[in-house]
Order: sequence, then structure tokens, then C-alpha cells
Amino acid sequence: MASAPHENPYSAAGVDTAAGDLAVELMKSAVRRTHGPEVLGGVGGFAGLFDASALRDYARPLLATSTDGVGTKVAIAQAIDKHDTIGEDLVGMVVDDIVVVGARPLFMTDYIACGKVVPQRIADIVAGIARGCAATGTALVGGETAEHPGLLGIDDYDVAGAATGVVEADRILGAERVKSGDVVLALASSGLHSNGYSLVRHIITRAGIAYGSASAELGGTWGEALLEPTRLYTSPLLRLIDDGSVGGGIHALSHVTGGGIAANLARVLPQGTWVDVDRSTWSPSPVFRVLADIGGLDLTATEGTWNLGIGFLAVVSPESADAAIAALEADGISTWQVGVVRDDARPEGEYEQGAKGVDGGAVRLVGTYADAGAPANGAE
Repeated sequence: MASAPHENPYSAAGVDTAAGDLAVELMKSAVRRTHGPEVLGGVGGFAGLFDASALRDYARPLLATSTDGVGTKVAIAQAIDKHDTIGEDLVGMVVDDIVVVGARPLFMTDYIACGKVVPQRIADIVAGIARGCAATGTALVGGETAEHPGLLGIDDYDVAGAATGVVEADRILGAERVKSGDVVLALASSGLHSNGYSLVRHIITRAGIAYGSASAELGGTWGEALLEPTRLYTSPLLRLIDDGSVGGGIHALSHVTGGGIAANLARVLPQGTWVDVDRSTWSPSPVFRVLADIGGLDLTATEGTWNLGIGFLAVVSPESADAAIAALEADGISTWQVGVVRDDARPEGEYEQGAKGVDGGAVRLVGTYADAGAPANGAE
């Protein structure tokens, strides 16, 4: 049968271009708030434009780039129809990887694939991305929303992004700067961040818990607690790197994402070094303990999956440790010492080494976590 004379065949196939246009209109103001004078062309062009003339001030500028997504955390957002924080998670996963090398983010682009464009939902997602970009000093210069009917369900979507930053060549952070005797500092996470949600969802499903159900232990509904946004570390860490009282004492940074604490710290340590991370210096926050209890798991069994309360690690000179802790605490991030870098004979035992294809140092977690009632960082 022939289609009606004025029917749009693309709409008949399930793609609503008018909804896409409305979504762009709804997100424009949020995106523009991330733009400084370096961004040219506004919103809606085929390509975002960023004035790179400021790079002339660098002696040898190195561009840093990262790309990532949020993962299955989006399934929880979809389950409770709350989409305004997933974008912050995306910025955390992408931009906070760039600061690991000491780079300052310049700009970011995003990509949203969905089964059906619901304009307000897309606008909420992008508003979260823009909020995260503003908090990290990153310009959101472009993006794409793609409607994939038949491939994704009507309420399904996934988000991803990529960002670019810059660092002076002689200020790049990494294993080359790390020395024996350096102190390892832990920076508290805001919760699960965006890793290990396949395990989270498996536990919740097996326990028969609805995301809309209240949790007395977590102080709200399960869905709301599990959507706690990823803490953004870029701006506080850049301020720390530039802090005169700390000087050049920041040697390496590690973003605790997939793989957990040991694997991600091992990636930024030089070969031949090792660290014992002392569990007794902190108490994992309630969300980890409650999930582990429901799943019948010991917390140590989740160490390769969840961050367990540590979102970032900083390897600093022993002379700079106290100043670094004070600066980060003043910036609102609970920070404490968890270990010391060593290069002497390594103790017997199983260490994490060679994570993510990097043949770096060796790390293990030792001791027992502080009691559940203790402060998150083990401080008095």
C-alpha cells in the first residue's frame, strides 16, 4: 500500500527529526554556558570550533585525549526515569582521565544513541554533561543524538563522549616522576561512580529489590542512591598541581575506575616498585557494605570491581604530602595516606601488576577495613 501523500517516510520508519530539533533547542542554553571566547560558531554546526591560539604560550604543548561512556548505570536512570545526573558521570569518566597526566581540559563532545528521541530526556542528559563541563572548565563544543528504532527500545539510550586537553611537555605526570619513598594519597569517592554496575544490577535483581523502593540504610530510594553522581576531581587536582606550597611534589595520579584500586595504581608506578595499600586507613561507605551484604560477598571480593570509597590516588613526594592533603581537604575532598612506594625486595604474596597492558609497578591491599562506624578516611 502506498503511503499517504504528505507522510514523511523517515517518520514512518520510526525516526522523528522534529523531536531531534526540539531536543537541540532545549539543550542550547546549557551548552552555551560552557563556552568561553575560545569557542566559535555556537551550537548546531557540523563541527565544533575551538580557538587553539592560546597553545602558543606553551613551549611544547602535548594534547591529551580520552573517550569513554557511563556503562550500565544508564539502565538505572532509565528504570526510575531520572536522567539529569548521568551527564555528570560521563564527564567524570572522560575528563577526569585527562587530568591524570596533568593536562588541563579544553573541550568535549558527546554522543547519545537512543531508541526514540524524547526531547526533554535528551535535554536533561545534555544539561548534566554541560554542568560537569562547567565544573571542570571544559567547553562542550558539539555532540550528536542518534535515533536507532528497532535496534534500541523506545526508552533505551547510551551515552559516550570524548575530550581533549593540553599539558606542557616538561610538566606531564606519570611513572617517570615516581620515586621510592613517595607517599600514596587516597581521595574519597562520592560512591560507586560509574563502575561495577553490572554487579550492582545483578545483586539487586537477585534480591528482588525495586529501584523505587526505599532503603533505610542508604537514606532514600535504591535508584536515587545508586545514581549518586561521580565526583569530579579535575579542577581541585589542577589547583593542587599549580599550588605553590606543594610545588612539583605531585608525581603521578590515578583514576580509580574499572579494575579497582590496586590495578589502577599499578598503572602509574615504575617497574620494580611496589605499594601495600592499607585497608585500615578507611571504612568503605555504606553503599558498598549494603550491596556486599545483600549479595553475600566479602568486601575484599569486590576490590577488582568497585572503588570502595577511593575515587582517585595521588603519588606525591613525602615533603608535599601534608600540604597536598590540606589543599584537597580545603577543596572539599577527604584525603588520607594509604601507602608508601617502595623499591626494595617485595614481600611474598599476590600483587596486581601489568594492568591494562601497562607493565608498571605492583600493588596489593593489606589489612582489614576500618569498622563501618569509623570515618571514611579512618581519621579521628
